[in-house]
Amino acid sequence: MTVTECPHCGEPAASGDAFCEYCGAELTPAVISSQPPGFVPSCPVCSLDPMVSTGNAITADGYCETCGRKVPTGRDHIELDLGLLAGVTDRGRRHPRNEDAMALATAETSAGPVAIAVVCDGVSSSPRPDEASLAGAQAAVRVLLDSVRIGDDLDEASRAAVQVAAGALSNLAGPGGAPSATFVSAVVAGGTATVCWLGDSRVYWLADSGSERLTTDDSLAQEMIASGMFDEAAAMASPQAHVITRWLGADIESPEAHVATFTPPAPGVLLICTDGLWNYRPEAAELAELALPAALADPLGAAGTLLRFALDAGGVDNITAVLVPFPLLSPRSTP
Repeated sequence: MTVTECPHCGEPAASGDAFCEYCGAELTPAVISSQPPGFVPSCPVCSLDPMVSTGNAITADGYCETCGRKVPTGRDHIELDLGLLAGVTDRGRRHPRNEDAMALATAETSAGPVAIAVVCDGVSSSPRPDEASLAGAQAAVRVLLDSVRIGDDLDEASRAAVQVAAGALSNLAGPGGAPSATFVSAVVAGGTATVCWLGDSRVYWLADSGSERLTTDDSLAQEMIASGMFDEAAAMASPQAHVITRWLGADIESPEAHVATFTPPAPGVLLICTDGLWNYRPEAAELAELALPAALADPLGAAGTLLRFALDAGGVDNITAVLVPFPLLSPRSTP
């Protein structure tokens, strides 16, 4: 048994423990793409004008009281690396804020290491989409991490995570309307990946032996393709292509999520991403060309490569990419 040290009280703890037996602190909590502690928002325009003193003139919902612009938050660019998996999220070049969110977690179980990822993309036409995505991701990863630790069925845990995330978004609802977001999660445990989704954020399997998309979009574009009247290129060219038909939101009482189990046939990488990335390169094989082989040993670096590609391609939307190398190696070593 490997012994580590509790980062909170300094007492010894077994590497597989979830909580410190001395102080009760969580030893390996989930990490969320929230703004850093102590971040103070400021208007990027008014702060450059010597004639304007902004002080604390930012409204509770994030607008500059002087010029009325939406103020960027500390979530504009976040990188998270947990060793078993890593991800990056960025506001892109044209959005005033990042409405994507990601939550990552790992656990050591008797059956081996587990990697958990949740990615949400706030729906821009709904109120407070940045808060919606963050609330959904944070609530869902908590359920999944707890379920992994006690050995729950991962299909059921994934559906339960969606329901709890939906409740978190319901708590955000107010006179301005119902916040909403897409949802996708992946739990990699043993030799399988359990994938759950609503909307058009995607999961891909990327490997030298063959790459594929593991999710099917809940979107009007996908309905056009399924009807047989449009090929993918024509459907994606439609102005309504990215209108989603399922989502996580306060206006949906009981969202019906898709759940699928995938057994990787060989070493490779799971990619969990929002449409800010895949809209520029939707084919799995093309994404594999960008991410491999670097992602197998350096998922954070490869996620950065995917981000730079999307930014160079235009960066018109928020961009999130999470990579999980398979098989899970603890600690990770170069294949």
